[in-house]
Amino acid sequence: MNILNKIKSAPKQPGCYLFKNSAGKVIYVGKAKDISKRVPWYFKKENQDGKTAKLVSQISDVEFIVTDNEVEALILESTLIRKHQPRYNIDLKSGVRYAYVRITKEKFPRLETTRLPKKNEKIFGPYVSGAARAETVHLANNLFKLRVCRRLPKRACLLYHIHLCSAPCINKISEDDYQANVAKAELLLKGKSAELVKQLEQEMKDFSDTLDYESARIRRDQISALQNIAQRQKVSLQRRYNQDVINFVAAPNKIYIQLFNINKGIISGRKQFAVKTPLGSDSNQNLADFIRQYYFENDIPQEIIVPGHLPEEKVLEQYLTKLAKGQIKILVPQKGDKAKLLDLVKRNIAITLQAGESSALELQEKLSLPSLPRVIECFDISNLGAAAVVGSLVHFKDGRPDKNHYRRFKIKTVAGQSDFDCMKEIVFRRYYGLLKDQGRFPDLVMVDGGKPQLSAATAALRELGLTLPLIALAKKEEEIYTLNNQYPLRLPKTSAALKLLQRVRNEAHRFAITYHRLLRSRL
Repeated sequence: MNILNKIKSAPKQPGCYLFKNSAGKVIYVGKAKDISKRVPWYFKKENQDGKTAKLVSQISDVEFIVTDNEVEALILESTLIRKHQPRYNIDLKSGVRYAYVRITKEKFPRLETTRLPKKNEKIFGPYVSGAARAETVHLANNLFKLRVCRRLPKRACLLYHIHLCSAPCINKISEDDYQANVAKAELLLKGKSAELVKQLEQEMKDFSDTLDYESARIRRDQISALQNIAQRQKVSLQRRYNQDVINFVAAPNKIYIQLFNINKGIISGRKQFAVKTPLGSDSNQNLADFIRQYYFENDIPQEIIVPGHLPEEKVLEQYLTKLAKGQIKILVPQKGDKAKLLDLVKRNIAITLQAGESSALELQEKLSLPSLPRVIECFDISNLGAAAVVGSLVHFKDGRPDKNHYRRFKIKTVAGQSDFDCMKEIVFRRYYGLLKDQGRFPDLVMVDGGKPQLSAATAALRELGLTLPLIALAKKEEEIYTLNNQYPLRLPKTSAALKLLQRVRNEAHRFAITYHRLLRSRL
């Protein structure tokens, strides 16, 4: 049956429709109260804007999935969008592809992050919170001393010397003992902490009975760490947001959305999104689409406060209620405290779009960053011969230096003059410290230099089990090196995003030089 006949025979029921291209790939997923009325709409020229016309030109097939009602169609649509990632559906720039953790298939396996898990892999997740994922991986690696290097080196690395790796590279642990540690990490990733603690308690007792007090002490420390993390998670689970306040500013082909979490009247969190939209599309419809997709993956509060009534608002409420398994209300306040909260969010968006962060918005788009780079950290190495090598870290927030978070580094582990090893050391030390203290990670990490410096920083983050957005800015041609592109990116000299990066890089260089001069003056 060709596509026109399929459209003519579309079911007169609620459900979803999937448009496919000639290769059979799903390029758009939609839902309808009556599929037979909705699908033909796309093929009428008077209804086609530029994006719709381009979509229709690529449609070679259509598939229908019928549901009992419109609410079920909404849920199914969100599931299908998440599964197929269709090109023409709304694109949430703050990360709709959540990450998983997988155990690699190696003689001495590692834990690593993936956003595109494959079949037959041991995967755990997805993790909505990047911080929660990083903390879990860090805890598993540290407790059970799993390797983090992609290739086994010929000599032990820094992690072994600070007792965070069992060093299979130099045969400090047998394959069987290492696999036993991996099995324990797997229990942790599955959330079976109670079972894991019980196993460790038995091992601690066995080692104690055989007078192997060192091994018993290790098990005791592991049990203590697991009990502490379980207690923190228990406290965290009690902190449920009871309101979200959402407002937006529309621009051509995009709307800028901010979402404030309100917990018992206190603002406890803020999220920002840049959402691509069809030219001339209805902003309230775009906001409804955003809400439907966002809450499919995130905790749903009791109240969602928005600036105006949304299309099919009652159906959307039923959809959210079914997802949350509890009554959810969408409110449009006209006055009072809730209206003031909406105004506050709107003012925050206006501030975001001013000079300090318009450059960050451009940077997010140019580098395809998962979130707005409000916090940027930059590293630089300064040396005058092998005897005096120092490193610097500068911290920018909303386009301005935050000197309370600046850091200076004396190189400790590198003998001689190696920018690569020095950069690796200072990046490792910075984010090992943040992991240990449970600090906030930046939205973007930058190093001064080119590919070698980028590789050094990448190696440091990999050893820590972190996947932070990372770039290098080379001085000569002002080229931006990234992890995902073979060739460097060049932005126009007038680009606000480039000027922001240059300010951050120049400040890191100034700070490193100042420290270097200070040390030389003391010689």
